[in-house]
Amino acid sequence: MAGAEVGDDGYGEDPTVRQLEETFAARVGKAASLFVPSGTMANQIALRLLGEPGTAVVVGRNQHVVVYEHGAAALNAPIQWHLVADDDGTLEPDEVVTAVAGADHHRLPVSAVFVEDTHMPAGGVPWPVGRLAHLADVAGVPIHLDGARLFNAERATGVAVAERAAPATTVMCCLSKGLGAPVGSLLAGPADLIQAARTERKRLGGAMRQAGVIAAAGLVALAEHVERLDEDHARARRLAEVVATRWPGCGLDPASVATNVVVFAHPDASRLLDHLAGAGVRAGTIDAGVVRLMTHLDVDDDGVEQAVAAIRSAPV
Repeated sequence: MAGAEVGDDGYGEDPTVRQLEETFAARVGKAASLFVPSGTMANQIALRLLGEPGTAVVVGRNQHVVVYEHGAAALNAPIQWHLVADDDGTLEPDEVVTAVAGADHHRLPVSAVFVEDTHMPAGGVPWPVGRLAHLADVAGVPIHLDGARLFNAERATGVAVAERAAPATTVMCCLSKGLGAPVGSLLAGPADLIQAARTERKRLGGAMRQAGVIAAAGLVALAEHVERLDEDHARARRLAEVVATRWPGCGLDPASVATNVVVFAHPDASRLLDHLAGAGVRAGTIDAGVVRLMTHLDVDDDGVEQAVAAIRSAPV
């Protein structure tokens, strides 16, 4: 990072940022990409690009862009969400088709569909192979893929990110989290859309100057930290097995934990989090009574065993 060659990315003149954008675009099979500070910004830019004013955007009711972006869509795009069930982490194609057909029956036309892979609230589950392609075929509108953990899906399924993202018009991935970069995400898609995305990034305050210092870390993440995601997945399954043993009624099946997300119900989540914190283990909630544990680059085997001991000694 300290030795990165830099320029003014606001003018597209940072060579390290350009290298990162070109590398990522090629990796996900798109014509171009844009480096942004966060996944949330990438999702919001995609919404501004694909969500036409006065239309509906179909999205899973539990997706990050709906629940965990502080209502940003209400400020950034003149659209309405059309919420559908996504309890298993995917969208039912028939529900999307029904939503799109609603325009013929006095309902809002649908301009886009947003999906999430892996789907965090469902437990980090990857989309089944071929399901997104089928959804794109029957929907007939652009799809944005929130792929914050798309490389986790690649490692868990053996299906390359380019194939997983092929049905989507735009795709976002985070360089942080399991990939280990300190900051940054990328939005990829057709060249004309990504050019328009640069304008939207500027409007949202996301244009950066000598950003090569952080883009350099992103290059390392893509080159060296994808295969090691397997370690995170194995550690998450270890945690899931201990959680399911400690709380058999928590609704967690360890066999379903395919990536780095462990989500389970707990009757006194606040007390559990306090107990874990007292044992040096940081965890969080994603809803009332729903606890989330995440494995990533900074959690090694010793850290997992520390968490295991804390879970086993939990008072409730």
